[in-house]
Amino acid sequence: MSAATIAVLDYGMGNLHSVSRAITKVGGTAEVTRDGAALPEADALVIPGVGAFGACMRALQGLGLDHAIRGFVGTGRPVFGVCLGMQVLFKESDEDPEEGLAIVPGRSRKLPSNVKVPHMGWNTVGWTSTHPYVEGIPDDTRFYFVHSFAPDVVAATTIGVTDHGRLFSSVVAQGNVFATQFHPEKSSDAGLQIYESFVRAVKAA
Repeated sequence: MSAATIAVLDYGMGNLHSVSRAITKVGGTAEVTRDGAALPEADALVIPGVGAFGACMRALQGLGLDHAIRGFVGTGRPVFGVCLGMQVLFKESDEDPEEGLAIVPGRSRKLPSNVKVPHMGWNTVGWTSTHPYVEGIPDDTRFYFVHSFAPDVVAATTIGVTDHGRLFSSVVAQGNVFATQFHPEKSSDAGLQIYESFVRAVKAA
């Protein structure tokens, strides 16, 4: 197996250290970077994110990382979006009129007012499709969430769903792109298992 150098994108709004520690713990080499020109050297890319959709997109654009992400996706190498890093993969969000990356079809909408928002804490994920990164993780395993907006369920790309006031996509995949609304790095053994499967796939590529 080859080495797995995984670029963790730093645009000022990511949970960088926790993500990097998790990747390192499962055998990957995490390289935190905000240099789009450095991405071609990486074997895979993680887009973390904590905060607001519009601010995230403007930060990515300001650093030229929106083009760098699209270019990286186009190479076919693995891409992993986490929380806000998942939401910006879509074209639109109710949170801000700023357009997203439009890499994965869908839209994020605000969670309903009849439940606690932000949705913060542990919740279950029900699998609607299979994917190598979640293979072996039981249905209704609990993961850790922190968010106020969540993507609509698009059958063609949804791998897992979660209910908090309404059903939403908590895991999506399209080609070489995979993303979770929850934080795997905060989700105990099940979250580490996802990162471990991701790293294993990167090494095998």
